Amino acid sequence: MTATELAGDSTGLFIALATILGLVVGSFLNVVIHRLPKMMQNAWRQDCCELLEVENPEAGKPYNLLKPDSHCPKCRTPIKPWQNIPIVSYLMLKGRCGNCQEPISKRYPIIEAVTGLISGYVAFQFGWSEQAIAVLLLSWALISLTMIDIDHQLLPDNITLPLVWLGVLVNSQGLFTDLESSVFGAIGGYLSLWSVFWLFKILTGKEGMGYGDFKLLAALGAWMGWQMLPLVIILSSFVGAAIGIIGIVVQGRDKSVPIPFGPYLAIAGWIALLWGDIITNQYLQFAGVN
Repeated sequence: MTATELAGDSTGLFIALATILGLVVGSFLNVVIHRLPKMMQNAWRQDCCELLEVENPEAGKPYNLLKPDSHCPKCRTPIKPWQNIPIVSYLMLKGRCGNCQEPISKRYPIIEAVTGLISGYVAFQFGWSEQAIAVLLLSWALISLTMIDIDHQLLPDNITLPLVWLGVLVNSQGLFTDLESSVFGAIGGYLSLWSVFWLFKILTGKEGMGYGDFKLLAALGAWMGWQMLPLVIILSSFVGAAIGIIGIVVQGRDKSVPIPFGPYLAIAGWIALLWGDIITNQYLQFAGVN
């Protein structure tokens, strides 16, 4: 019996494998979250240097998701393979660099743990299926987008645009909705926030959100169909309001500081994908419509 067949015969084993895979992927997502914005900045800097016809001092230095090798940001000591084991290495090193004892950010094991838990839950929810594989890919992308947007208020096209096309592709086989709903979901997702953006700008003279938000909602529409867009928008508003109030009341956050909308869309989209039909039916029953 192959590993795939074994996983298919045992839901528990599949959940365990998905959780372990999620931990490993979470470690890689830490690299994506940290390096992808810098890679984009390097590309912008190179374009500016070429436009101005000046030399770029960073040209020729490899910087991507693979190079340079991971190292301590303080002492530059390369990280050994055994020091890259998700969560375990952090605990073994007691949260510090093995060479200079510089504290390691708790965010790294937290992202690994969250990715592992989410991956395990997706396996539990969908079982061994094409849907599970697709939702795992979407979940990992949404985690990356969430953290990058929190750090830089940026939703990279390198992630959002492939998500749009991947949503259309998986629904060409009807995994989550029909192809027509997927295409109109992508169009409707983009145009809905684009319209809000321009209306807000015309009325206030300010930009209330970025184009990355349009593309992320377009991606969610492509995955779930246009029918889920109202739920995603409502959920994202509730999530944003709740987190914003907590930030202001508990953490004393300045009300004038811009808050990225991408994480709220990502959380709302993930919730809608897993429980959207249940939420909608419960609401219709409560309203006496269904």
